[in-house]
Amino acid sequence: MDEERDISDRGPARAAPRDSLFLLTTLCTPEGAELGKARIRNLSATGLMADCERAIAVGASVMCDLRGVGKVSGIIAWSRDDKIGMAFDEAIDPQLARKPVSGKGQQGVPDYLRTHQMQAPRR
Repeated sequence: MDEERDISDRGPARAAPRDSLFLLTTLCTPEGAELGKARIRNLSATGLMADCERAIAVGASVMCDLRGVGKVSGIIAWSRDDKIGMAFDEAIDPQLARKPVSGKGQQGVPDYLRTHQMQAPRR
């Protein structure tokens, strides 16, 4: 019975399905002051869990830029050591963060990652 109450007390960030992934971002205040880098470990429509460079207080307003999604704002819902849970102010589509980053052609991709097409030798 206590477990059921504990689950319901976790809030909306825990109600949405979470998707495990590994993304890097930088956390900052709404005013733009950097709070450090973060490694996002899981992401849902309503929040994320990340490993941070330093502790961030519960209730702090934060922003981050998620690849494929854009700038996201929210508050720190929980914090333990270097791990945080962020509840978003507005729901996102977490699948956008999984889409490959693409540009025109393969510009911006290091040479060793480019797919080279083999050409027949000239005669």
